[in-house]
Formats: sequence, structure tokens, C-alpha cells
Amino acid sequence: MYIIVHPEKSSYKLFFYDSKRVVEIGAVGLSKSSRGYRPKDFSIRSVGKRQLRHTPTKELIAKLRSSRVLMSSEDEPFASFLSDLQIGYGIVNLCRMCLYEDRISPVRKKNAVAYGKEKICMDCAKRELRRELGYVGHGFGSLSFTHLERLLELYRDLNRVLGMVEPERLDLKQTLFDTIQAQPVTQTTALKDLPLPPEFIKASRVERLMPVQQLCVEGGLLEGTDQLVVAATASGKTFIGEMAGANNYFMDKGCMLFLVPLVALANQKYSRFTERYGSIMNVGLRTGVSRLNLPETRVKANRNINSAIVVGTYEGIDHHIRQGNPLPKIGTVVIDEVQMLEDSDRGHRLDGLIMRLKVLVPDAQFLYLSATIGVPGLLAEKLNAKLIPYSERPVPLERHLIFTSRKQKVALIKRMVNTEFHHTSSKGYKGQTIVFTNARSRCHVIAEAIGSKAAPYHAGLTARERRSVEKRFEKGELAAVVTTAALAAGVDFPASQVIFDALAMGIKWLSVQEFCQMMGRAGRPDFHDVGRVVIIAEPGGSYCRTDSGTEEEIAIKLLQGEMEEVAPVYDEEQSSEEYVANAIVCKGDEKQLEMMCSTMVGEMMPVFPTLREFRLVKRMGGRVGLSPMAMVMAKHFIGVRRLQTIRKLVRKMDDPVEMVAEIDCMDDEEQG
Repeated sequence: MYIIVHPEKSSYKLFFYDSKRVVEIGAVGLSKSSRGYRPKDFSIRSVGKRQLRHTPTKELIAKLRSSRVLMSSEDEPFASFLSDLQIGYGIVNLCRMCLYEDRISPVRKKNAVAYGKEKICMDCAKRELRRELGYVGHGFGSLSFTHLERLLELYRDLNRVLGMVEPERLDLKQTLFDTIQAQPVTQTTALKDLPLPPEFIKASRVERLMPVQQLCVEGGLLEGTDQLVVAATASGKTFIGEMAGANNYFMDKGCMLFLVPLVALANQKYSRFTERYGSIMNVGLRTGVSRLNLPETRVKANRNINSAIVVGTYEGIDHHIRQGNPLPKIGTVVIDEVQMLEDSDRGHRLDGLIMRLKVLVPDAQFLYLSATIGVPGLLAEKLNAKLIPYSERPVPLERHLIFTSRKQKVALIKRMVNTEFHHTSSKGYKGQTIVFTNARSRCHVIAEAIGSKAAPYHAGLTARERRSVEKRFEKGELAAVVTTAALAAGVDFPASQVIFDALAMGIKWLSVQEFCQMMGRAGRPDFHDVGRVVIIAEPGGSYCRTDSGTEEEIAIKLLQGEMEEVAPVYDEEQSSEEYVANAIVCKGDEKQLEMMCSTMVGEMMPVFPTLREFRLVKRMGGRVGLSPMAMVMAKHFIGVRRLQTIRKLVRKMDDPVEMVAEIDCMDDEEQG
């Protein structure tokens, strides 16, 4: 028999325990006399009964002498009482909440859960979690409860889990999911000690290489080696391209193509390169924006494709190629954000563009840059490039997870944005935030709630409006930009904090690769001491009935997920578009065309039979001839099915606007 003594305010609770269960429960007080502490008012009851029966204290003493005595905590009066009776005792850690309900639950390392300043058992922690969530009232479903219980088992800290669901008691120490540490400072080569053109070294304003740049130089960057560079945002990837491009240009190997996915990013790179290198190399811009004769979209820029540095969008350069126009002598091709190969809408075009450039400028050095690539070694093999991986970050990155209702998200975002903006780093920069959400209208809602120090930023704004936001953010005038996930690979905002208001791109959940790309925008070595990522997930939240999972489950999957191999498979529409574009570049040479289509990163469908069926191509003695309509396909970035749709609409409609509207409706039906 065990007797467990638990001190209460003015008495002691006693549990008579037979090693399997509590059989009786007693209560006793102590009074101090000249001979020490003596028991008084001893009573006892059976488990499950309320009625106490008063019992002589000598029975308590007899039970104490015949049992093993344990105390839930040190208590000087009771310890003195036992000492006077020459009764030994031990200390056992018990769950206080179980004791209130007449249960004995020892708290050991394997089942202890932190709650306030004490430890309780896992069962009580789960009951307390459900009780607290009932008070919070976010409408948690059974799936959410199960998920939070898993987190409780993972963290063993009830305070931390509750901190994720009670924004009014928000403590970022409790919401911390993990921290990605920064790399240790390593000695790197001074730029002046490299075999680079002196005028470039002076114009670059760079004194020493960053670690990933050092790895690239050691990997043959300045000897013309093709490289796939996978390193975190702000680790210095752009300058890798600048070094190779300038080196090849001044060695008379040709100009540099620096290709990016978005017009806004191209404009930013063009401005930077012009400011830095304009005095030693002319810089050109090829985005296609100049075709729109609107004041807000006219960008004053050198559009000469024969410039020493040509900054362009993928489609801007590809359009030039698909028209059958020649390229200048090119020594370096830089593909920035090469993870766009995985993009379901544009990946096939980037893949085809890379192949077409390899055929047109086979002697050029190809550099592929990305912060996020799954299984990069396999992609490097497909691109025939040397992999330069660098997994360390230039600054540490904290990742936080908070659960709350959608209606409470905006107020929470406002509080975190303002808190971050009032913090100044050791480099002298205020904390600034990028807020990612899934809809343009939501961008405006959040920005308006934050106030004048925040601005929406999305593709629905004019070019002039977006440039204004970019400049204000760069000057530190804005505390936050609120943007859509679709612009995650866009303009290089130097933010210290990234907040996810939603984990979807439109109505589709983000992939791990997309999430990592967006997350990586938090924390810059020249601006910040630490980066912070905050996911605000709605328990039970979803954006599409056809997509499985709820937002809080997707959050965990993204935080714990691993990126998959870049291995896209192109459908008939995508394959047919790339087939005819490749045919233009190889001038219909059937063997070369087959080689181009079979050695792209993605897998193409055999589309020649379909194209021949619609009289778009034909074989002519080892060559593939394109009809005028096939040339239209290539030049206007459309596939065979879209072409047939347009041809049918032309026969039925006279108004081009009506035709465009009809095509958009068809696209919506296919995607929905």
C-alpha cells in the first residue's frame, strides 16, 4: 500500500493507493504543539463517494507506519511530522490536475507537458487544450483538434500550442516552429585577386566574394563551366551571373542574356545593371512592354538586342527567337528563377527556350540560378551543368505558425507589421514585411487595414503604380507590401518579415517549392540581423472543394515538406507549341528537331501526328515543314487545340473582344 500526500492550502490530501488504483481518499490537518506537529481532523472517504467519515488520528498513524509514504512536493511541516514518527518518505512528481479529480498520474519525462510553470500529464493537457479552444471559439473541427493534439505531443508544451490559437495573447517565442541557422562567417577571396576585368571590379563596388560565389569560382565559373546554382535568396546569386557575363564579354566571347520570369523583375535588374555598369557596358531591355503605347507602361530603356548586357523576360527573348530573328554573339546566358520550369502554365516555355538557346548559341556559358529546387542533382544532369549547392542562409530564419480564424487574421497581421516596422536592425534598417495572400481584392483589404504605411502590389495595378510601391519600399517608407502568391518570384523587396495570410495561389494550395521560394524572401544580410516567416492558418479553412486538406494541415506539410524532382510532363497543347517553336530554330531539320524535343527537361508528347492531321506540318525529305498557321502558333505562344478553337470562333464571330471573352470562358471551364 502507498500513501501519497499532497499539500493543499490549509490541509493535506491523502491518497491510499494499492499500486493499481486509488482505493480511499483522506484529508488531515496539522497543529503545532510543544512536541512538534500532530495530526488533527482526519477524515476518509471511498473513491467516487462524497461523504467523509471522521476517523481517529491513531488509524492514520497506523496506516502511515504500514505503508510506503510519498509526497507530491517537499513540505516542511509534514516532513517534520513524519520524522517525529521515524517514518521515511519519498518525493514523486504528480499531475496536479489529476489530483483534483482523485487520480494518480506520475509526471515523467515521456509524458510531461509544460503548462504555465508546472508539468502536467498528457491526458490532462489534451483536456485542457480542448477546454481552452472552446473558450477561444474559432470553430475548430475534430480534424483541427486532432492536429493540435499532434502538435501537443510533438512540442510537449501546452502554452506554446495555445499561443498559436490565441492571437490576443500572442508571444512569438511560443509560436516558433523552428529556426534555420545562418552559416558561420568564412574567409573568401577578394574580388581584386580574381582574373576579372579591372573596370568591372571597380564598377561592381564588391570587395569580397560571398560563400556561394566563392564555390562557383572554385567550380570553374571564370573558365566557362555551365552551372546550376541553388542557394538561398540574398546569398549573392545575381552577382555570379554578373561576374561570368562581364568576364566573357571583355574576353570578346559575346554579350550576356540575363533572363527573368516577370517584367517587374526585368525592369529592376535593368535599372540596377544600368546604374552599376552603364559606364563600361551598354545595357538593353527586352520585355515586350514597349509594344503597349500607354503612359504608365512606357519604360524609357535601351531596347537594342546587341547590347553588352540584355535583360529580358523569358517570353520577351523567346518571342524574338520564334519570329526567326537572329541573336547577337552571346557569351553568357543566365536563367534566373529556373525553378519556373515547374510552373504548370509557363514551365514548358522556359524549357523550350533553354533548348532553343542551346541550339542557337552552343558556345555560350549557361548559368541557372534558383533558391529552391527539388533533387537539384538530377536537374543539373538534365541541363548538363555542374551543380553548385549552398544550403546555408546569410542570416538566420525563424519560422512561426499561428492558428486563428479568417476574420481575426487582418488585425493580427496589422499588429505584427507595426511591431516589425518599429524595430531597427544593427545595420540601421527598419523591419519591413511582405504579406502574401491569394487574391487581389484581399491585398487591398489587408493594406487598407494596416494603414498608410502599407500598399497592395499585384498584377492588376499599372506599371507606374507598381514602380511607385517598389521605390517607396526600397526607401523604407512602407512598413509592408501586400501581394499575391503569383508574384512570389517577382520584385526583390528587401523584407525582414514574410507573413502568409493564405497558403493558396488562387484556389490551389501552394507547393513546397513555391512556399520555400516565398519564404526565402525574409531576411537580407546587408539589411537585417534575422528573418522571420509567419504562417497564419485557419483551422478547417479551404479554398477549393476539390483540393484535399485544410489550411492548418497544409501549413504543417509545407513546413515539413521536401521538394520533388523537376520532372514535368507536357500535355498535347504545351507539346505542340514547343514543337513548332523548336522547328523554327532548327529550320525544320528532322533529326535536330527530334533531338531538341527529346532532350528537354520535361517530357513531351509525340504531337507530329496531330499536327499533320490538322495540316499544320508535313515531312519533306528529312525536314519538317511548317504551314503558315503553324508559324502563327509558334509566334503567338499557342498550341494546336487553342488554334483550332480560334479558327472556329473566327468563322462565327466578327468582334475580337467577344472572341477573347469566349476563349477566357473556355479556359475557366477547363481549370474549374
